[in-house]
Amino acid sequence: MKFEPVISEKTMGLAKDGKYTFRVEKSWNKFQIARIVEEQFAVHVTSVRTIKVPGEVKKTYTGRKRVILPGKKAIVTLKEKEKIDLFEETKK
Repeated sequence: MKFEPVISEKTMGLAKDGKYTFRVEKSWNKFQIARIVEEQFAVHVTSVRTIKVPGEVKKTYTGRKRVILPGKKAIVTLKEKEKIDLFEETKK
């Protein structure tokens, strides 16, 4: 079961608006994604948007080839005033 958060500058900005991004299994549908997020984080999901991510081959700094497998991302919107602490930034 593949279910992991995507942490980047863009997703942290979306998290401030209550939209959280996860990398999920390609075979999962929106209902399954919503149910899993609700169970894992005890929140209420209002909508789920999915994006298919194509696979690609990239070169590393040393010139080796690295294969990035295709997958699926889900952007989950939560109910008002609910949040997932995993995406919160800490002030230094």
